[in-house]
Amino acid sequence: MDVLRLPLLGSFLRWRHGRQALQLVLLVVAAAVVVHGLLGPQLAPRNLATVLTSIHWRGLLIVSVLAAGNLFCTGCPMILVRDAGRRLYHPALRWPRRLRGKWLGIALMVLVLFAYELFDLWSLPRATAWLVIGYFGLALVVDVIFSGATFCKHLCPIGQFNFTASTMAPTELRVIDVATCRSCRTADCINGRFEERGPGRRPAPTLVQRGCELGLFLPVKVGNIDCTMCLDCVHACPHDNIALATRVPGAELLETRRRSGIGRLAQRTDLAALALVFTFASLVSAFTMTSPGYTVEQHLATMIGVHSEAPVLLVLFVFGLVVAPILLLGAAALMTRGLTSNVPFPARELVVRYAFAMIPFGFGVWVAHYGFHLLTGILTVVPVLQSAVIDAFGHALLGEPAWRWVGMQPGSVFPIQLGLVVLGAAGSFGLVHATSLRDHPTSPTRASMPWLAIVAILTTTALWILAQPMEMRAVSFFA
Repeated sequence: MDVLRLPLLGSFLRWRHGRQALQLVLLVVAAAVVVHGLLGPQLAPRNLATVLTSIHWRGLLIVSVLAAGNLFCTGCPMILVRDAGRRLYHPALRWPRRLRGKWLGIALMVLVLFAYELFDLWSLPRATAWLVIGYFGLALVVDVIFSGATFCKHLCPIGQFNFTASTMAPTELRVIDVATCRSCRTADCINGRFEERGPGRRPAPTLVQRGCELGLFLPVKVGNIDCTMCLDCVHACPHDNIALATRVPGAELLETRRRSGIGRLAQRTDLAALALVFTFASLVSAFTMTSPGYTVEQHLATMIGVHSEAPVLLVLFVFGLVVAPILLLGAAALMTRGLTSNVPFPARELVVRYAFAMIPFGFGVWVAHYGFHLLTGILTVVPVLQSAVIDAFGHALLGEPAWRWVGMQPGSVFPIQLGLVVLGAAGSFGLVHATSLRDHPTSPTRASMPWLAIVAILTTTALWILAQPMEMRAVSFFA
């Protein structure tokens, strides 16, 4: 099915200003977050900055990927600010070749997750507002200096998270008829569409619709990695030859052909590392918010003799995001080489090839985690918004705050969480076996065994974490 051909929704997506309309809505929301975070009450449950970001934005981001695709990047309001900045200063530099890839993006993603846990940002409205301002500022500075979508492709931590998660999305942008692309002489989908304007015999062409700024050439594009679903290619294509097509989630992770803008997936160590950080961070992020996680941090602080949470949290992050993945996947790679004969890949490449099979499990844990906060607090925005209107105008224009409006009870959400984690684990089981069929056709079962064991261990760990009570970590850590 081509979503772009559906009535109403398809018409909106194909409308040239549809994305800008969505961006404007989210820009207004971001402005409300900043203003209320700086000037509103500094009590987290009564401030839009903390309620909208920690409950609604995180939950809707991951749920939208599950339901449709990378919608947050589609409506990212920072692109509006960036485009306004580029009207004043046109970028003339290209991002340095040695800095291309995902390593900086991975580092920034880990840094954001670490800072979120260390400073308990869900409890600090003003700090959350400044984080949003800093995010917009960094994106603006980078993209008015460097051409293309440099910030999105190489740096944005939210973007790297979304690129990985969107491999599980049910849709992707792809060409309808490859033969049409072969006969195309302008490649507007990546170069942009120009019109001849101006006086004289040779008027300078004017760009009327930009092409893909992330360097994804549609005829050889595979999947959603690095795709912000901006639909610029759709608007630029003169042949109306691009579809937002439904597909099997995760199937792109099995493709071995060279991809536009990415290369061969099995040769991208940085993308494999991103997949593993995405997966293991889902467990670390959930664990640090539980009572056992709080207890472990206190024991670690006593063992290493510190009185600050930073080094303790650093130990947990290093173990969870570096040590555990290396030990588990390194051991699995060595076992696969021992269990199968004539393995054509070294242990390191085996790890890269199977790392992508962990994404469905990690995605399931993220949906279960962020979905929990969304479902248990989905109605909290109503009384907080009512209160904010009273603070701003002095009158209850939206009515008196309905502080009893919250959401579902945690006990009723838990079965949903279990189902999401099990479903994600089933996806990883399937991808592990499919990877073994592809790379070890003579002995796929034996090749799969170590990796299936890893998925089973991670799934058991995730179910145990989700069953634990949450800790009010905003209270003094060493109280």
